[in-house]
Amino acid sequence: MEPNIAEMQRVNSGRAVLFNLPNQLTGLRFLLSFVLFFFIAQELWLYSLLVFIVAAFTDWLDGYLARTQNMQSSLGRNLDPLVDKVLICGAFIFLLPLGTEQGWLPPWMVTIVVARELLITGLRNFIEQKGVSFGADWPGKAKMILQCGALISIFIAMMNLPWISASFAALARNFFIWSMLAATLYSGLQYLIKAFQTILSEQH
Repeated sequence: MEPNIAEMQRVNSGRAVLFNLPNQLTGLRFLLSFVLFFFIAQELWLYSLLVFIVAAFTDWLDGYLARTQNMQSSLGRNLDPLVDKVLICGAFIFLLPLGTEQGWLPPWMVTIVVARELLITGLRNFIEQKGVSFGADWPGKAKMILQCGALISIFIAMMNLPWISASFAALARNFFIWSMLAATLYSGLQYLIKAFQTILSEQH
């Protein structure tokens, strides 16, 4: 029996999408998330900082390559934000015991971050099933930047670097944590409004 050329081309095309460079970078970021969690649990703050910076860079790089090299895919569009949530939410969860003990990361803050991400992920899946784009807008991107800033400032503050005063490090950490929290709430509200507008528009 002769091979089905069309079927082979379809399979090869699917593999190319699955293993394209942006998706490989997303997969790498997923693995780096667990390396980061291990370092946080061991309180190895320099390694935590370095791993997180590499992971955050892959987030920017896979999006840049997908846009500029025409490598966008449905898999990447759904997998990329999911891995981001694993990285960010997991890092805050692992920091929670120490942050609660020292008073700079109470449980309610982490609850808001995780709840927002879970809620918006569910809404995005619901809305996009209806054929409506529900990608990140500027509040969502600002939220991600501030979340990264909060984690970086936390790691730096925990390192007790001799050339950075403890009071300044704590001030920067608290600034980014509260700014991140405000951006998380605001961007979540924006997504909720957009979702309800989409649902109401379909009913008319």
